[in-house]
Amino acid sequence: MRRYGSAVLLLLTGGAVLRISLFSELYLRYVQAALRPYLVISGSLLIVLGLVAAVRGMRKTPEAEEHEHDDHEHEDDHDDHGHSHTGGPRIAWLLTLPALALLLFPPPALGSYSASREEAQRAAQGVGSFPALPAGKVLDISVAQYSSRAIYDTGHSLKGRTLRMTGFVTHGSDGTWYLTRLLVTCCAADATISKVEIRGDASDGAPQTDTWVTVTGTWVPKGKLGTDAAWPPVLESTSVKQVKQPADPYDKR
Repeated sequence: MRRYGSAVLLLLTGGAVLRISLFSELYLRYVQAALRPYLVISGSLLIVLGLVAAVRGMRKTPEAEEHEHDDHEHEDDHDDHGHSHTGGPRIAWLLTLPALALLLFPPPALGSYSASREEAQRAAQGVGSFPALPAGKVLDISVAQYSSRAIYDTGHSLKGRTLRMTGFVTHGSDGTWYLTRLLVTCCAADATISKVEIRGDASDGAPQTDTWVTVTGTWVPKGKLGTDAAWPPVLESTSVKQVKQPADPYDKR
């Protein structure tokens, strides 16, 4: 099996990358959609390299492999005064475990645990007027967009509008609960948090942590614009509906 070690590792890693990027949308748990072509190309190259390594391994004769093994043992004995390093190849097989884990058990997207480890951030910008919102009876808006307009918009573009947002549930220490979303620039490693406090009759009996919900409601003015008193923004809910986690769980900056 020694001759096929590199081939197995390359094939497993390439297969795992292609599984999450080419044959599913699981890659969206980790990176932005724009990076999908690069993942597919990388996974394909790893598969090709693995096949090349496997073919080279099959062409290697048992005599050549035994001679190579003897040479390695002689070098180890000479360099390390007789200490055995036969465990090295066995330990190298442990490198296959991360690839197997990604192939068989892809990690979930970041959620409430990550949100609890970092304070929600508000964008660093000054107060001012924002572009007009699209017309419509109910306006779909992201958590980040709502937060920015609620805290900084001197034109009060949210006033009088019925708004609808989707995110996962997090809870505060004082019994409040928040509609939360993670924002990414490139990948999950650079994620930051945006959240909106949910109030109103529809918010009674708060959903469990990490539950994905769509909340409909209206803007509640809070504090002086652009100050900590305006944070976090508040939504008066008229409807809270549990939904499935979207394929792409992150908002984009």
